[in-house]
Amino acid sequence: MIAEFLDTQGNAGIIISISIILLAGFLCTRITKKLHFPNVSGYIISGIFIGPCVLHLIPSDIIQGMDFMTDIALAFIAFGVGKYFKKETLMKQGGKVMIITIFEALTAGLCITLSMVLLFHLPWSFSLLLGAIGCATAPASTIMTIRQYHAKGNFVDTILQVTALDDAVALIAFSICTALVEFMHADQTLQLSIILLPVVWNILAVFIGISFAYILNHIITEHRSDDHRLVITIAMILLLTGVCSCFNISPLLSCMVLGGVYINLSGNKDVFRQVNNFTPPITLTFFVLSGMRLDLHALVSCGLIGIVYFFVRIMGKASGAWAGAKLSHASTNVQLYLGLALIPQAGVSIGLAILGQRILPTYEGTMLSLIILSSAVLYEMIGPACAKLSLKLSGSIQSEQQHKPSHAITAHS
Repeated sequence: MIAEFLDTQGNAGIIISISIILLAGFLCTRITKKLHFPNVSGYIISGIFIGPCVLHLIPSDIIQGMDFMTDIALAFIAFGVGKYFKKETLMKQGGKVMIITIFEALTAGLCITLSMVLLFHLPWSFSLLLGAIGCATAPASTIMTIRQYHAKGNFVDTILQVTALDDAVALIAFSICTALVEFMHADQTLQLSIILLPVVWNILAVFIGISFAYILNHIITEHRSDDHRLVITIAMILLLTGVCSCFNISPLLSCMVLGGVYINLSGNKDVFRQVNNFTPPITLTFFVLSGMRLDLHALVSCGLIGIVYFFVRIMGKASGAWAGAKLSHASTNVQLYLGLALIPQAGVSIGLAILGQRILPTYEGTMLSLIILSSAVLYEMIGPACAKLSLKLSGSIQSEQQHKPSHAITAHS
């Protein structure tokens, strides 16, 4: 009834719908915080409740019309990932963290891909994209757990470094797999130059991202006010995203390059802090919309596939982290317990699932989105507990009595 009313109100209906989305996301986190679940889980659950499957408060036309939020949210997320590619930090970390990250991410992706093909005989295109998305890790809940228990030491440093690079590996893997899938779906009679065109556009987008970083560094000077720095940065991110959309390519790599090159040129972390303070309503809307797209009735049809994905990814992360740590001669604690801290999955993975849904045929795309969205909620629920266990087993926290959660942390929204 509410959805039908809003559907007849034009612009007013859109504005009210956005308000409902923001309020629903906020209110649901009041409940999930009591249960010690991450905010992302609350956003997705609120989307399920106000979406078509339950209360149907938002018109379907408005939900479909907000697809552009996926590209915008991913662009800001990717820009934020870029700040971890500061040259000094990468040189200080050496090759050890990179080896661990590549092994834990790609092992999980490979295990997922092979399990989908060998166990369920699913198409390679679907399996490759699902595997690439499975590479990603959501660091937010793990970092929150580290702060909550004041964990310190080499093990904690390794977690922070690996999770910082993890999403970048996932973005690159997804871009490569996307090119492969588009090649598989292309008409075999087409010329090779036409088939490789998406790869060329992606390479050009990366170079455009580098160019934009130089322009941004030139425009943003110490004489600019904070407000104008934020305005210019957002304008550049949106312009780069729009250019990518014109050529039907993902803004992920180019925006990540924009952030990475800019931080190396300027060393200005304040811009990233300002952007992070600006984006919460955008990311909230993105996650709530993701929950609204979750078809609970169709979830039953991919139940067993989703269960296998859930456990295979955990095993892939754990075994890959162990192999990478062993090969790089990391400490025993890192070898044994790092995998437990890499379980959460949200953020980038959900955005990649929405992008993958556009590429695959309707049924496969829907199944891909269902698996990632449903598993993301479960991962975010068990992730903090697993991270806490890894910190305790590694000796990074001594006892809960010494490190009770502070009011500042538990009250933070």
